[in-house]
Amino acid sequence: MRILAIIIGLFLILIILQDSFESIVLPRRVSRRFRLSRLFYVSTWVLWSSLARKMRAGNRREVYLSYYGPLSLILMLVVWAAALICAFGLLQWGMSLPMNAPEKEMTLGTYLYMSGTTFITLGLGDVTPLAGVGRFLAVAEAGMGFGFLALIIGYVPIIYQAFSRRESNISLLDARAGSPPSATEMLRRHYRTQRLEELLQFLREWEQWCATLLESHLSYPVLTYYRSQHERQSWLAALTTVLDTCALLLVGFDGLAAPSARFTFAIARHAAVDLAQIYGTPPVTPKLTRLSTADYTRMQGALAEVGLQLEHEEEAEVRLAEIRRMYEPFVNALANHLLVNLPPWISSERTVDDWQTSAWDHF
Repeated sequence: MRILAIIIGLFLILIILQDSFESIVLPRRVSRRFRLSRLFYVSTWVLWSSLARKMRAGNRREVYLSYYGPLSLILMLVVWAAALICAFGLLQWGMSLPMNAPEKEMTLGTYLYMSGTTFITLGLGDVTPLAGVGRFLAVAEAGMGFGFLALIIGYVPIIYQAFSRRESNISLLDARAGSPPSATEMLRRHYRTQRLEELLQFLREWEQWCATLLESHLSYPVLTYYRSQHERQSWLAALTTVLDTCALLLVGFDGLAAPSARFTFAIARHAAVDLAQIYGTPPVTPKLTRLSTADYTRMQGALAEVGLQLEHEEEAEVRLAEIRRMYEPFVNALANHLLVNLPPWISSERTVDDWQTSAWDHF
């Protein structure tokens, strides 16, 4: 039994150190299927989202879902710390290391207590190791505790800096593409005000945003579960809107050249595909298409109102459908997994932008 405890203790220490290193320090995606952090997020999200699916869509559900990201981050750190404490406790108990303790008989609970006070550096001194091996393990565990604390101090600000960078661009979509954002509205607002060069520059900036989104969310997957601060905004909706806009520009408009749309589309699709892969969400083709024939006709009319005419209109719908098949199954899969509503191609009703309202309007 004690030999088994030693093996389990050593195994846990190696697993936790490897998992925390890969999650916090290693700046690249780890493709290995079994990881403690992956198992943690898969299992906890299944439980958390299953309750959310029973709620009515709205502000209450969004608030509930918004707690998962920060809370799961804290719980993951707690799991790592608790596992290391248990691992060292099992290791010391399995080796029957002599201790100076008030109890006459050393139990597993005493070893776990000693391990806990050592890891979090309480230093109470009521239970202390007597042998050289025990002292070595105590020093090693205390060092890991300090290192763990240092990693947390550095890790949490990085997460929130990445979140802040992501959200700043999303907020810009409110005035430029509506709330919720849509590709039709983005093109209408820029073309109506004759700010096409500004639109192309905006797409170049979103090319950089998509690249940053891809790298940050692959390195720190917990960011995916951080919800945006406004109800009708999300990083996935923003990514989808950019893809939709680029898809229309790739189909082409009479008298409008947008070569940069191809590059923005490429990195945006790359982000959608890779993020769907990392969460194990296979592409999904929904039963109800995001752009029905009726909505396509409405979209054509709305764009024509400001002078935007699709090239080769008789073939445009087919070409657009081909481009959509390159990314929509992946964003649909992510939307189903994260319980996020994808933006429409064209709003079914006239909505007011978020910047035009305030919380006081609801009272």
